[in-house]
Amino acid sequence: MFKRNRCLRRVAAIASISALLAGCGVLSSDTPEDEGPIVVGTTSAPSTLDPAASWDSSWELFRNIYQTLLSYPTGASTPQPDAAESCGFSDSSNQVYRCELREGLKFSNGDALDARAVKYSFDRIRKINVNGGPAGLLGSLERVQAPSEREVIFHLNKPDSTFPFVLATPAMSIVSPDAYPDDSLRKGDDVVGSGPYTLDSYSDGKEAVLVRNDSYKGYAERRNDAVTVRYFQDSDAMVTALRDKKIDVTYRGLAAGDVVELQSKSSNDEEIQLVEGTGTDINYLVFNPKVTWAKKKAVRQAIAQVVDRAAIAHKVYKDTVDPLYSMVPKGLTGHTTGFFDDYGDPDVAKARKILTEAGINQRVPLTFWYTSDRYGSETAGEFKELERQLEASGLFTISLKSRPWKTYVEGYQKGEYPVFGRGWFPDFPDAENFIAPFVGDQNALGTPYPAPEITGDLLPRSRRESDRANVVKEFEEAQQILVDDARLLPLWQGRQYVAASRDVSGAERAMDPSTIMMMWELHRKTAW
Repeated sequence: MFKRNRCLRRVAAIASISALLAGCGVLSSDTPEDEGPIVVGTTSAPSTLDPAASWDSSWELFRNIYQTLLSYPTGASTPQPDAAESCGFSDSSNQVYRCELREGLKFSNGDALDARAVKYSFDRIRKINVNGGPAGLLGSLERVQAPSEREVIFHLNKPDSTFPFVLATPAMSIVSPDAYPDDSLRKGDDVVGSGPYTLDSYSDGKEAVLVRNDSYKGYAERRNDAVTVRYFQDSDAMVTALRDKKIDVTYRGLAAGDVVELQSKSSNDEEIQLVEGTGTDINYLVFNPKVTWAKKKAVRQAIAQVVDRAAIAHKVYKDTVDPLYSMVPKGLTGHTTGFFDDYGDPDVAKARKILTEAGINQRVPLTFWYTSDRYGSETAGEFKELERQLEASGLFTISLKSRPWKTYVEGYQKGEYPVFGRGWFPDFPDAENFIAPFVGDQNALGTPYPAPEITGDLLPRSRRESDRANVVKEFEEAQQILVDDARLLPLWQGRQYVAASRDVSGAERAMDPSTIMMMWELHRKTAW
């Protein structure tokens, strides 16, 4: 394995994002010269340009073109003021949250960004209420007040110490009341925001051109004047573009084979550097309780008993991901290994017993759906491996189907898929965000999952506690409920890889705690 501590290696360096390479000069630089836009490649194209519609990786673009009250300056793990000058709970019960805005904020079209705009943005999200959209993050919000031009007050219907984390998600991006309708999504490919960049042009699924927003007031210190984001259908084409110097950086969708190749060529490849960080993104299966076979708990439990996560991690992802046995990933307070504790290693005999005891004596037919262009080129291989494992058990007959992300989202929101794959990049780094978004009548999956003990007791109890180290018990209980139901089946936890040409710096500083790239940290090196 390539060692992370080789800070003296000039190229193909693997660095820990969390450590920020404090003592390693390989990725440092002086103030850069303007040599044209930084060109970034990703396989994760936005599904929408309107924050009111998005609870997905569209946030990666939003972080750079819109502004939120709070956000994550480089190195921060808790939310800090951005559009706000200050924020905090003004009561002892964590139910009244007050923010004061920076002075003189403006949108890119010149409209004033004031308290009225903030209130409008939040009211709009809840009024439009897109299925599977960000309104699901605002379950604790009762109402928003704008008593003065710069003061915003959020009244919560219950104590919620995680509310500042919600405010820091790009879903809570502030929009102009005069540019975004209050009862429908904005149409077209232009954006009115107040972030570090403006969206100069956009071609759906192909390219987003970002240029410095001269009216921006916030924490971001931009180290470049422009960034062009190019969207790729597969990682092979993206890495080829990086090697051919058509792009400068890749940050989402690197295939496992590409990572391994970049690692193995680290000694003599002086063109590309690889930055590695611990990831909290997860990959999992969702079972639709409205479909005949998927709604049977015994079927779900039998699948959980058969699936070999280690084989998926090794054979498909070449050990660039880790097997995951809970919806809460390793590294977060409250993580457990519930699926391993209850099911152990894959065992066909145990799975058969689960089915026969439920009166199921035939091969169970199921269709598994996956997105063909969202999470990287290995997704198809992952589902073929799942098909192989389940078919080999003699207990299941599996059909595979896929769609591009945009139509894929529409399909699962309409409940069309019996079983489907999803990835999750956290809204914020807390165990809450790996449980709450998936349960309740309205959730990020568009598939209702009533879990009254979680939503009515465990989560409210945990939200009353500001010290998150004191809520381990609640999260352990919630995870056990998810294990027992097996409605969600965690498969693996990812690591973060960013590949960049050797003349680009800042990649080690560019990922926030939700693994969203802060494009303003990227810049060209002036000297070695």
